[in-house]
Amino acid sequence: MEELVIRDADVVDGSGADSYRADVVVDGGRIVSIVKEAAAAGCQRPKARRELDAEGLVLSPGFVDMHAHSDLALLRDPDHSAKAAQGVTLEVIGQDGLSYAPVDDRTLGEVRRAIAGWNGSGDDIDFDWRTVGEYLDRLDRGIAVNAAYLIPQGTVRALAVGWEDREATPRELDRMRQLVAEGMEQGAVGMSSGLTYTPGMYAQDAELTELCRVVASYGGYYCPHHRSYGAGALEAYREMVALTREAGCSLHLAHATMNFGVNKGRAPELLALLDEALAAGADISLDTYPYTPGCTTLAAMLPSWASEGGPERVVERLADDGTAERIRHDLEVIGSDGCHGVPIEWDTIEISGVGDPALADYVGRTVQESADVRGEAPWVTARGLLLADRLAPTILQHVGHEENVRAIMRHRVHTGGSDGILQGAKPHPRAYGTFPHYLGHYVRELGVLSLEECVAHLTSRAAARLRLPDRGLVREGYVADLVLFDPATVAAGSSFAEPRVLPTGIPYVLVGGRFVIEDGRRTDALAGRAVRRTPA
Repeated sequence: MEELVIRDADVVDGSGADSYRADVVVDGGRIVSIVKEAAAAGCQRPKARRELDAEGLVLSPGFVDMHAHSDLALLRDPDHSAKAAQGVTLEVIGQDGLSYAPVDDRTLGEVRRAIAGWNGSGDDIDFDWRTVGEYLDRLDRGIAVNAAYLIPQGTVRALAVGWEDREATPRELDRMRQLVAEGMEQGAVGMSSGLTYTPGMYAQDAELTELCRVVASYGGYYCPHHRSYGAGALEAYREMVALTREAGCSLHLAHATMNFGVNKGRAPELLALLDEALAAGADISLDTYPYTPGCTTLAAMLPSWASEGGPERVVERLADDGTAERIRHDLEVIGSDGCHGVPIEWDTIEISGVGDPALADYVGRTVQESADVRGEAPWVTARGLLLADRLAPTILQHVGHEENVRAIMRHRVHTGGSDGILQGAKPHPRAYGTFPHYLGHYVRELGVLSLEECVAHLTSRAAARLRLPDRGLVREGYVADLVLFDPATVAAGSSFAEPRVLPTGIPYVLVGGRFVIEDGRRTDALAGRAVRRTPA
C-alpha cells in the first residue's frame, strides 16, 4: 500500500492550466497517481497508509527560490523555517558571484570576510570542503530543503587572479575556464556573477564570454547581478543579453529590478528589450522579489577602486583620512559604481544588521537618522560603522518603484526569487515572506496575476530554467516536492517592522514526499539534498 494520499485537493499543477479537484497519491518520494474528481465520479478512491484531507486547500508544486543566500544557513540552521514555511522546496544558491566553492585556504578566508554580511562569519561552520562537488556532498548529508548551486565567478576570479583590478592573463583565463568546467562536471547548474562586487566586477566582457562558453557547453545558464541597477541599468541589461548571445549561453537575470529615481516608470523599456531578444531567439529568464527596497551590504556601496585588493585593503583605505574623503566624494557627489552610478541618499540606507552586538543601536535606523542623533555628517557615521564592524553591516536600500515591480512580475519569463539575506537583527522581509506575499498580496488582494499563472511562475518556469525533468509540476512520476496552502488566507507574516514572522495559510510542505511542514509547524525532517545539473 502506498504511503500517502492527499484527498480532495484543488490541484494547481504548475502548468498555468485551470485547477482541478483530485486525490494525489505519493509513495517513495514521488507522485505515483492522480485521480481527478474521484468523489464526484463515484469511482473507487485510492488508499494509502496515511490519508490527508485537503478540502479547501490548493495543492501545488513546491516553490523554487531562484535567488537565495542560504549557502551557510542550510548548514547552520537545520530548522530553516524561513524558507520551508514559505513552501520553498528548492533554493538556488551560489549567487551574485561570491560563495564558498571552489576555494583554497586563502580564498576561503577572503570570501568569508567579504560576504559576512550575507551569511555571517562562518565561525560556527566546519568548512570541510574546497571544491563544488565536495560542497554539494556536504549538502547531501541532509538539509531542510533542496539546493542547486551556481559557480560564483567572483570567487573563481579571486582564486585564479586575486582581488586586483586588471585583465586576466591567458594562463589565468585558462585556469578560470578549468575551474568552471570542473564545477559544472561536479553538478553546478550554471554560473553567477556580481558585477558590482569585487573581484567579479573587474572582469571585462571578453573574459565573461569565455567563461559563459564553458557553462553553455554543459547546458548550464549564466545568472549575472549585472553592472548597474541604477543610472546605467538598461545598458547593463543590454550588455548581458549581447554577451550571452555571443557565448551561446542561456541567460537568467538576477533580481531584475529597475531602481532609483532615474528608473521610475521605465520597466516597459526593459521588457521591450527582453521581448526583442526573445523574438530573435535568445534564451532568457529572470527573477524578482515582490517588494520595492533592495538589500545588500553597506560596503557594497563603495566605489570599486576602494575595494580593490580585498577586504583588508578596504579597511585600510577607510582608515586613511585622505582616501576616505575621496570615497565620500565618489559616493555623495559623483555616484559610485557600487551605488549603481547614482549619488547616495543616506536617508534611503537603513542598517538592517551588524556583526558586533555592541553596535545594535544602528539597526532599524537610516544612516541619516543615526547621523542626526550623533550630530555628525552621515558619511562620518557610515565610515565609522564600517570600520567598527569590519565591513559587516547589512542594509535595506529604499529606492524601488511599485509600478516597475508589478510590470516585471507579469512577464512571461518571470520567476520568483527572494534574494533573502537571513543575517542581521532586522533583515529584509523578503527572506521570510516572498512566496506567500506573491500569493496573498499580488494574487488574492491585487489580482496582478491569476493563481494558476503565479504558481507557474514560482514552480515550472524555474524548473525549466534549471532543466529539471521531474520537478515543477504535479504530474505522475514527478518528485513529490509539494505545497498545500489556503488561497483565502495565505499571506506573508513578515513586515519591515517585524521581518522574522513566519507566513500564514501554508499548513503542509513536502520535500521528496516527506513532511517538512505539518499542521503549520516545522518537523524534524532533513529531506533536502543537493540537486545537481542534469546532463545536456
